[in-house]
Amino acid sequence: MNPTLVILLVACSVAASCALLGSFLVLRKMALLGDAISHAVLPGIVLAFLFTGSRAALPMVIGAGVLGVVTVLLVEMFNRSRRLREDASIGVVFPALFSLGVILISRYASQVDLDLDCVLYGEIAYAPWDVLTFAGREVGPKALWVTGGVLLFNLALVGTLWKELQLSTFDAGLAATLGFSPVALHYLLMSAVSVTVVGSFESVGAILVVALLVVPPATAWLLTERLEHMVGLAILLGIVSALGGYAFARWWDASIAGAMAMVAGLLFFAALLLAPGHGLLARLLTLRRMGGRLSGQLLLLHLQKGGAVVPAALLERRFGWSRRRLEKVLAPLRSNRLVEVDGDGLHLTESGAKVLESTGRAQLAHKL
Repeated sequence: MNPTLVILLVACSVAASCALLGSFLVLRKMALLGDAISHAVLPGIVLAFLFTGSRAALPMVIGAGVLGVVTVLLVEMFNRSRRLREDASIGVVFPALFSLGVILISRYASQVDLDLDCVLYGEIAYAPWDVLTFAGREVGPKALWVTGGVLLFNLALVGTLWKELQLSTFDAGLAATLGFSPVALHYLLMSAVSVTVVGSFESVGAILVVALLVVPPATAWLLTERLEHMVGLAILLGIVSALGGYAFARWWDASIAGAMAMVAGLLFFAALLLAPGHGLLARLLTLRRMGGRLSGQLLLLHLQKGGAVVPAALLERRFGWSRRRLEKVLAPLRSNRLVEVDGDGLHLTESGAKVLESTGRAQLAHKL
């Protein structure tokens, strides 16, 4: 199989797997759990070596997977004690387990060259040449089988428990009332996250897994308010990040995983700036429109109170407005014939007076 195709298929499989579960993590405010798992699995790797005496990747990945599940259980235990919140629980657990791994290495395996770069950090560029052998025959790149299997598992899990996960994510109390177990669903989801992280970071690296687990779902959350759209967009954005990052890495001769994470970050910042509902520009325009409407309402009420003709200079001093700002506020009022200019002054028209008398402030703001 073409090496480039293998790299892209592995990256897209990881991106889709992470997006499926990362969307729920972002909504549950546990986005950094993937980062915690990627650090906390170190003692599992060391213990796997001590029990088996082998530096092969398989026992190390199994050990890492067991510690990943333990990390999830400990975080949830501290969180449910109501003494710590999710972020504090994560911050307590993963440094402790990571430190335990460092101690075990320094005490029992200081003379052994454990392949931590392979298991913890990975390198997606090597994925095409790490071939899986079955019954004496090569059946294809191991990373493709592993990440493809993880993707199928996540698709089956989310597809089967879609309504249950959706309900427990947004209203755990209602889920419990309807007979679902939010606790069991939570543990199942977190265990799936652990399997996804451990199954992916040997192939693509822990940093890329964490980036794909958080950034595409967070970007999708800025672009939509429906869960099914969010999950679909997260998968699409993850795949775009993988493809775009690979193209950038080839063009610039840079790290493939780093380029993919960078593209995901660029897409997030683009959405943060340009998203129609939650983007910074959209919010800025909304605030400016609201400010203009409130200024117009204030001017109408002041003209009503002042009666007859009110000098424009007096309005400028009273409101602290410049002549340009006053003209900008007057423009929609004059176009709707609510205010007329009389020499150097302004006065409320009959239509403006009727509007003030017959409508409430909310309706007036809408008309402006």
